[in-house]
Amino acid sequence: MFVGLPIIWKGLKLQIFFSPFGILLIMSILIDHIVHSKRKTIALIIQPDGTLTVRAPLRMPDVHLQEYIQNHTEWIREKQAQAKASPPPPKKHFVDGETFLYLGKAYPLTIVAHQRSALTFSGSKFHLANSNLPKAGQFFIRWYKAQALMVISERVAFHAKQNKFIYQKIRISSARTRWGSCSTNGTLSFTWRLVLAPLEIVDYVVLHELVHTQIRNHSKTFWHKVGEILPEYKKRIRWLKQNGKYLTL
Repeated sequence: MFVGLPIIWKGLKLQIFFSPFGILLIMSILIDHIVHSKRKTIALIIQPDGTLTVRAPLRMPDVHLQEYIQNHTEWIREKQAQAKASPPPPKKHFVDGETFLYLGKAYPLTIVAHQRSALTFSGSKFHLANSNLPKAGQFFIRWYKAQALMVISERVAFHAKQNKFIYQKIRISSARTRWGSCSTNGTLSFTWRLVLAPLEIVDYVVLHELVHTQIRNHSKTFWHKVGEILPEYKKRIRWLKQNGKYLTL
């Protein structure tokens, strides 16, 4: 695997790669993170702050990866410019009246003097005990994870039965760059952040991963299958791209 060294040359940010074979590769795109896994394709992910994460197959030759990134330079720069121009999501302060998302709707937080549970949800408000303010973020994540497991499990079971999909189990993760994934043994993983989105968005991600239990790639066959079940899937993808960065604490 090659090692990247960022440099500045004539005002341009470049990245030099030294491969085990002594090959020198110079790229005008800075790769912030490279993740190798048992996947078959390359994925380029632009984070909300404009950084680039590359997901690649385990044994992909370095030259092929470099060529792929160079061929997508224009796309990467365009998406990075959009990300940097878009205002970042406001940081949560966990104060009285601040709103928090759940299934696409914003609900206010009320700080209470005493209550048995650290964080509760009444259906219209969140209630947080004042003594738990120092760990408010942790309690919200714990609550979101519990709701995600309940809501997503129900939607997976429903869509699997409706469309004759077979899966093994469901896992809730804290992934930041992936809404869901499907392992080779049929385990479906979803980030807890998904439960902040409207239910129709949850359904899209659930169906996306269920289709992966039958079709392991993103070929035309895969998208045709998704479209057969959910004709408006492209609209939901656009929603995620535009609003995904707000689905967090």
